Amino acid sequence: MTMTTRRHHRPGSAAAAGVFAIGMAGTTLPTPLYGLYRHQLGFSELVVTVVFATYAVGVIAVLALAGNLSDHTGRRPVLFAGLALSAASALCFLLEGGLPLLLLGRLLSGFAAGLFSGAATAAVLELARPGRESRAGFAATAANMGGLGCGPLLSGVLAQYAPHPLALPFLVHLALLAVAAGLTWLLPETVADPHLPRSPRPQRLRVPPEVRPVFTPAAVAAFAGFALLGLFTAVAPSFVAQTLGVGNLAVSGAIVCSVFAGSTLGQALTGRLGARAALPAGCLVLVAGLLLVGASLAATALPLLVAGAVCGGTGQGLAFRAGLTAVGAAAPEQHRGGTLSAFFLVAYLGISLPVVGVGALTQGLGLRGAGLTFAGCVIAVAVAVGGYVLRRPLPAERPA
Repeated sequence: MTMTTRRHHRPGSAAAAGVFAIGMAGTTLPTPLYGLYRHQLGFSELVVTVVFATYAVGVIAVLALAGNLSDHTGRRPVLFAGLALSAASALCFLLEGGLPLLLLGRLLSGFAAGLFSGAATAAVLELARPGRESRAGFAATAANMGGLGCGPLLSGVLAQYAPHPLALPFLVHLALLAVAAGLTWLLPETVADPHLPRSPRPQRLRVPPEVRPVFTPAAVAAFAGFALLGLFTAVAPSFVAQTLGVGNLAVSGAIVCSVFAGSTLGQALTGRLGARAALPAGCLVLVAGLLLVGASLAATALPLLVAGAVCGGTGQGLAFRAGLTAVGAAAPEQHRGGTLSAFFLVAYLGISLPVVGVGALTQGLGLRGAGLTFAGCVIAVAVAVGGYVLRRPLPAERPA
């Protein structure tokens, strides 16, 4: 079978998206469980955000130091490494060894997500049939966000309605990881000459000069959108339980899932609008979602929180897929994995740094005050980048 035939193998693209989704689901699996851990171990909301940010530190470290690894070694070996790290993370949670193992589990989960972000996205795009690049871009981003959304929904339902709430979600995920490993084994390799990097030193991520005019606004928009995702993933369950008085873990998981469902919806709409229009539109919808989130915090209203999650997630999805598609199209093939990893690195800075700031602000302002401050800051970033891309639009998409 020739490399061309293998690269255009449609089931391979779907299977790669499935592996991506399963891997990313594990990274948000603990989200509805943080309240149980907080009660069991007795730590504060700031510690919850630090535990969450430990995951983001792992993602950023891998993206910065090994984000282009799959460009050299091939996509499949990096996917296998990501699955192994995900399994190790699940085992850390199963051991229930206190805060140190909790932190280690989140760090390993971050390492896995960092490997998946560049390698799995590149694999999905490269296994697409000719003329289906836009659909493949949706499949990659939908697998990413869909997996992130399914994680808290799965663990919330299991923790609320099944026995062993701190163990069963991770046992189920280990079974899913075994399925993902089988799929990865069947995937064709898309890197023509896989080899170990010639230098043993980490290779710094580099965005090619011709990509930078597209990369900068797209990455800043991703930063703002991922900041919203970070808020819901790390803090929303606590707000739902402590401020709204809703202790059902399945409800908390569903609310977190709703922001990722909105993201998937936004990504679907991007295909109709085109990346050039979707990026500023996404920033506008993101601002509307943040205003709803702020209103829900001020009025202590659950329906407004859900509406803000769906609206903000839709805006994030519009901007994220538009940026990812534009950056992936502009990047030279030999640097695509590294360039996409750099894009995800900026996004994960957005999911980590602002959230830790929220956790610190809760010590003095409480959850409501910290959330309102957060919403105002992210609105400012989204307005700035939306105005920029209205004045300087992305290049027009090339006809398929």
